[in-house]
Amino acid sequence: MSASLHAPPPPPGRGDRFLNAIERMGNKLPDPFIIFVVLAVLVAALSALGASLGASVVLPASGEEVAVRSLLSAEGLLYILSSLIDNFVGFKPLGLVLTVMLGIGLAERVGLLTALIRRIMMAAPARLATLITCFAAICMSIASDASIILLPPLAALIFREIGRHPAVGFVAGFACSGAGFTANLLIQGTDVLLAGISTEAASIIDPTAVVTPVANWYFNIVSVFVLTLAGAFITDRIIAPKFAGRESEVEIEVAPEAENSGRGLRNAGIAALVFLALLITAIAWPGSALRNPAGGLVPSPFLSGIVPIIFAFFVTVALAYGITVGAIRSTKDVVDRMTASIADMAPYIVLVFAAAQFIAYFNWSNLGTWLAINGAELLVHINFTGFPLLLAYSCLSAVLEFFITSGSAKWALEAPIFVPLLMQLGYDPGFIQLPYRVADSAFNILAPTNPYVFVALGFLRRYKPEAGLGTLIALMLPYAFIFFGLWQVMIAIFYFLNLPVGPGVLPMAG
Repeated sequence: MSASLHAPPPPPGRGDRFLNAIERMGNKLPDPFIIFVVLAVLVAALSALGASLGASVVLPASGEEVAVRSLLSAEGLLYILSSLIDNFVGFKPLGLVLTVMLGIGLAERVGLLTALIRRIMMAAPARLATLITCFAAICMSIASDASIILLPPLAALIFREIGRHPAVGFVAGFACSGAGFTANLLIQGTDVLLAGISTEAASIIDPTAVVTPVANWYFNIVSVFVLTLAGAFITDRIIAPKFAGRESEVEIEVAPEAENSGRGLRNAGIAALVFLALLITAIAWPGSALRNPAGGLVPSPFLSGIVPIIFAFFVTVALAYGITVGAIRSTKDVVDRMTASIADMAPYIVLVFAAAQFIAYFNWSNLGTWLAINGAELLVHINFTGFPLLLAYSCLSAVLEFFITSGSAKWALEAPIFVPLLMQLGYDPGFIQLPYRVADSAFNILAPTNPYVFVALGFLRRYKPEAGLGTLIALMLPYAFIFFGLWQVMIAIFYFLNLPVGPGVLPMAG
């Protein structure tokens, strides 16, 4: 390795100083857990103020008058004491996410997901390397944050092997896995997490409302192909020319592939086909219990039970792969790998404890109902509705990304306000997630408060020693803004044509 690789980076420029200032501001914010504790206290104070002023609102559907209730009253204090445990264990996203991550985590821990992506990328013709890299990076989000660590170095290796600068492959891999995080062909943990929080928020207006993990599935599938093409265009036309004519002396290390991985992937594929065949048979069987009484699938026990089905699918294929390659030799190995997956979720579980209290207090006090109905009436009065409202809401989520990078924390913060408010304007709660999702996904590769940005910077300096934070941000900017813009166009198309974004989920509630 040449000595130039150890040269110190140049002094930060104006752009770097601006981004460093954002980083400092974001780092001064308390941990999201503390933010929700503070918000819970604030809700208690506002509920007492609202109750003392006699704040109330009339429900449009029933004509019933609902008054704001004080959490600082005797009744409210008893509720806080008696509901704390139920708020936590009864928080819908908690069980849903942990169940899905048991399955997906097992598949990741035995090496199935990494081996699958490696084979897809290695088998791609050189002329399709950029397309395959972008496609694999976007779809690798099924492995959650691990995708941002595993795929970019592999993409750099692929590009070096075909005679292209490895930094180009690394940039494409990191940008597409980060900015395209919310898109996927399969249902992933993010879908389950957001659906649970959305259901909790929607209950403020409609206690029977349910947002399923497949609420955005159609939109996500389309997104994969749109973003793959966009990512390949950005990489080849904007990023690659920046590295044209440069040499790279860096040796790229990628974890070796497990022995028998080819046979493991084959057996996992067979297991997947058998599982899907049995599932389709169970659905298509006359009088199937998985369909609704009318014989349809929207709504149906199949959709409401999609989380256990996803869990069973990933456990099935993970066992087939893990047993074949020797990663699973006993039942203890299965338990150990599932345990490790749940251990990785510990920060989320701690966050949920505080977020669940905030949302429950918000609901019980009726502040959410009061804010949703009055907020919707105000927006109608000033004629700020329709797509401009969705765009503004998405832009607000993008700004918040620079200060709170945890997707679950931001949605738990935004959902109790925006889901009920937009439901009052006629939007389906499953559709309301989309403006948030696309902003959170597109801009997380720009947020200096995102720890993976600095992991990426460390890798980038191996190929471009003088690179600073501003260098990385400059390389990420085209992906972030073009992805965000394309997603807004897609939302507009689905909105104006009233196309389903998932099974039974139209932009405007029927």
